[in-house]
Amino acid sequence: MLDRWAMPLTQAPLALIARRLMRWGTRPDQVTLVAFGIGMLSLPLLALEWYLAALVAILLNRLGDGVDGALARLAGRASDAGGFLDIGLDFVFYAAVVLGFALADPDANALAAAFLLFAFIGTGTSFLAFAIMATRHGLERPRFQQKAFYYLHGLTEGTETILAFVLFCLLPSHFAWLATLFAVACLITTFTRLWGGYRTLRGLEVKG
Repeated sequence: MLDRWAMPLTQAPLALIARRLMRWGTRPDQVTLVAFGIGMLSLPLLALEWYLAALVAILLNRLGDGVDGALARLAGRASDAGGFLDIGLDFVFYAAVVLGFALADPDANALAAAFLLFAFIGTGTSFLAFAIMATRHGLERPRFQQKAFYYLHGLTEGTETILAFVLFCLLPSHFAWLATLFAVACLITTFTRLWGGYRTLRGLEVKG
């Protein structure tokens, strides 16, 4: 929901970092892999209840996730392979963060973490399944041209997920309630994406 406003604001600073990396000969996939490695450090850090250190790893991961795409566009290296690697590692990272909180306090957090992972399955699969169909029908994505996949809107998108992770780390004792609320929002996103995607594709088929 917030990506349409947040993403235009981040493009200039991301491009600035990307230009510096391009002068150093850095490749986009290298940034993707390094950012993923840093992000995965959040799993043991959260399990050890080192929440602020985990938050730093999470934010650095998200920074790298934006920089790799900016670098790919500046260097003329945007590719389906890079987009696939980026989105695939993103979902692994998201799940790792939630697992980290479950390991930190299983008695208090495990059920809420499982519920959130269940909701993530819905948002992720509805997003990717529609992207496949959108590509098949040649649908455009005018608001998110920088994305490798068709970007179907929802109540919970990348910006909301980052904000949720920040709150989880700053208020770890309230993880169960925060994760439950975010999971409900993710399920609403899943429903709206499934319904909106179905109506869009059904309309195309009828016209075809």
